[in-house]
Amino acid sequence: MDKYLVGKISEKQEIKVQVPGSKSITNRALLIAALSDCRCTLHGVLFSDDSRAFLDCLIKLGFDVEVDEEKKDVTLQGTGGRIPNSHVSVDVRSAGTAARFLTVMLALAGGEYEMHASPQMCKRPMRPLLDELERAGVSFEFLGESGHFPFVMKSENISLKEVTIDTGISSQFASALIMSGVMLPDGLKVVLEGDRTEGSYIRMTIAVMEQFGIQVVREGRTCLIPHMDSFGRREYQIEPDVSGACYFYGMAPLLGTDVLVKNVHMDSLQGDIKFIKLLQQMGCGLKDEPEGVWILGKGLSGYEGQDISMKDFSDQTMTMAALAPFAKGPTLIRNIGHIRFQETDRIKGILTELGRMGIDCAEVPEVDGIRITPGEIKECEVETYEDHRMAMAFTLVGLRTGKITIKNPQCCRKTFENYFDLIETLYE
Repeated sequence: MDKYLVGKISEKQEIKVQVPGSKSITNRALLIAALSDCRCTLHGVLFSDDSRAFLDCLIKLGFDVEVDEEKKDVTLQGTGGRIPNSHVSVDVRSAGTAARFLTVMLALAGGEYEMHASPQMCKRPMRPLLDELERAGVSFEFLGESGHFPFVMKSENISLKEVTIDTGISSQFASALIMSGVMLPDGLKVVLEGDRTEGSYIRMTIAVMEQFGIQVVREGRTCLIPHMDSFGRREYQIEPDVSGACYFYGMAPLLGTDVLVKNVHMDSLQGDIKFIKLLQQMGCGLKDEPEGVWILGKGLSGYEGQDISMKDFSDQTMTMAALAPFAKGPTLIRNIGHIRFQETDRIKGILTELGRMGIDCAEVPEVDGIRITPGEIKECEVETYEDHRMAMAFTLVGLRTGKITIKNPQCCRKTFENYFDLIETLYE
């Protein structure tokens, strides 16, 4: 499917959907389970391009992995920080989590690894992380652009007790060091710098580690990771993907309907739960029931434009950008400069595609954000830039207007393989 013409939904009493497991939690749990000394079965695993890349790398590295996609289960035998195949070539494809998490794990474990990635991932930043590893004694031979994938990495007798890492470009750098720090004989002190030291993904990392029995001590901007010879668990349940759920929750105010995403709850570890609270701020009701969270938009007579910092749930910037053209006033989204360095330059992508739709939008450098003014949507094809979130978010504009065609919808396979299958069910 090269293009997807989004049909208009004029009236919908309610929407009920089940979304896949969380990519962020899936890949954190896979790494921590591999580092543990237990045989762990992960339930509710996300199967997508990113998680399959992670799993394929673990298998190439010699880990004992059993996959049951039908049940959404993965059973993984941890090796206590030892890499079974310590001289091997792996390909992280387009998975940023696999790229950052596995690079640190392999560097600290020791060995020689040829690290490959997709052309898209080869453009994404790695330099801050690689510089810190180099200072600890890891050597890199870059096979393309310096500081980027692909490269050959060699390490042995790593000397690392304390590291300072900038969270501004990517909090994944910090999460990678925090998780693998448990392997080091003296543990690791990670000092966080930049504007996302309190970021939701870092909090998620620490929470998942604690669920596996690793007690990280947080003192302001410092994380103290203990060395542990033995930790882990036999079973672990992965939450549904709140990021994926938010595209459906956004339909509540947009379409004036009530939306339930099964098994999502407000005590989620995931930072994008803040988007649900933003929908409340926009006038929606909320009920957290045993079946999941309901967002209630039925009877809502429109919604106001928002002035909101999305620094801590920036994956939903595109979703907010899709809602903004239909608000009663302008929307100002603040503190999102770091999304330039993700799957694509997302700020440029948002401005370009909203402009293509005929919507007045502009960058606002003084708040590191963008302003979107409501307007009439023009019929157009939306370029997705191989970015799953661009495709999923701007589908919402089509559901409201019937004027949007999504190019390359298959890019959603990165995190949400059946997204457009679920969209099809909305027309029934």
